[in-house]
Amino acid sequence: MADRPLASVTEELTGWASALENNIATVVCGKRDVIRKCLVALLAGEHVLLEDVPGVGKTLLAQSLARSIHAQFSRIQFTPDLLPSDIVGSSVFNRQTSEFVYSPGPVFAHIVLADEINRAPPRTQSALLEAMNEQQVTVDGITRPLPRPFMVIATQNPFEFEGTYPLPESQLDRFLLRTEMGYPAREDERQILQRHRQGPPIEQLKPVLDCDQVVRLQQAVREVKVDEGIYDYLLDIAAATRNCEELHAGVSPRGVLALYRAAQALAFLNHRDYVIPDDVKQLAVSVLAHRVIPRSFGAEASRKMVEELIQRILEEVPSPT
Repeated sequence: MADRPLASVTEELTGWASALENNIATVVCGKRDVIRKCLVALLAGEHVLLEDVPGVGKTLLAQSLARSIHAQFSRIQFTPDLLPSDIVGSSVFNRQTSEFVYSPGPVFAHIVLADEINRAPPRTQSALLEAMNEQQVTVDGITRPLPRPFMVIATQNPFEFEGTYPLPESQLDRFLLRTEMGYPAREDERQILQRHRQGPPIEQLKPVLDCDQVVRLQQAVREVKVDEGIYDYLLDIAAATRNCEELHAGVSPRGVLALYRAAQALAFLNHRDYVIPDDVKQLAVSVLAHRVIPRSFGAEASRKMVEELIQRILEEVPSPT
């Protein structure tokens, strides 16, 4: 499909998205692909899971995104002794009024960094479920809405690290996509050393957007056109995962919708008001790999196998023209 002038996706709005991406890239060197995936999650109104060994910039990327938006930011450091109430808040007795008063937890922010999420036990991890899926929190029978926009950026260490708890499938399914940071290229790492000569560059990072602008971007992404051929392409990919003998469970309808929303956001970031098959192909592994269950279990080996399976399915399923 040839590019055409933008319609519902205006140059002003796409300019906002580009400014946000470029601002983050001034701090996070050589990771444009990962930055863009985080922005895909933000513009789709969803959440992202960053995985890799410590020290490769997972937390830095999350902080850079948060600092680039004039919004409320909170960081939750997940530890084995963290309780659900430490995330969503709890009712505290007020002696002056003799009443219980709700004290909001750190989840009541626009951008929430769930740092090392797999170091907390599953019960605590699950405290984020309602917040991530419904954008609300229920405590003591009272439901309270979360601010808009709302995004959880979770970081996770590899499973073989001591003191980690695998995320349950229901929690993984709430993340739009999962991606690795990876080690930087040599020249990018040299640039990191040079930029840190006068101290951490993130301290100089200024916001380029506010919350209202982010919400407008999210609304514009929903208007990105999706052709009937793309619908069939998404459904064909999902059917292929469900019929794959090497998978115990294929992609759910929620997974198909996630890939649909992600493709819309990527098209928007590419200054288009319509989705093309390449948008789907670029994000399919990151969006779908953590939503299927292989028949053979075993941490990293299974993950690599699943990613290769998704890639093979993309090569086998005919894409629309």
